Amino acid sequence: MNTATQGKLGENRAADFLQRAGYRILERNFYMRGGEIDLIASFEKTLVFVEVKTRSYEAFGGPLSAVTPAKQRRIAQTAARYIQEKGLKFDSIRFDVLCVLPEKIEHIKNAFSPARTTL
Repeated sequence: MNTATQGKLGENRAADFLQRAGYRILERNFYMRGGEIDLIASFEKTLVFVEVKTRSYEAFGGPLSAVTPAKQRRIAQTAARYIQEKGLKFDSIRFDVLCVLPEKIEHIKNAFSPARTTL
């Protein structure tokens, strides 16, 4: 299976996982020049930006190690533009990472916090 197919299947599993946990998926693969967010969801009064990392095995620190500080900045900047464009109002926002592996899905809530000046 190629990487793109594996990633798409992982995002589908992640979206299903979140929906079963009570999240409402607002956007999938939201793209703006300079960044992309895999899933944007709401949970209660929180807007959640989700980076999905799919791997066929745990190695080199697992999927979470791929969410570098540079990737975090791009996600946060894209999230800020998304909020501004959509005019959304939520009590809080959060940046999560879902690590999708063949045997499990690990949901890391508040996986990172953007610089205060980003949002």
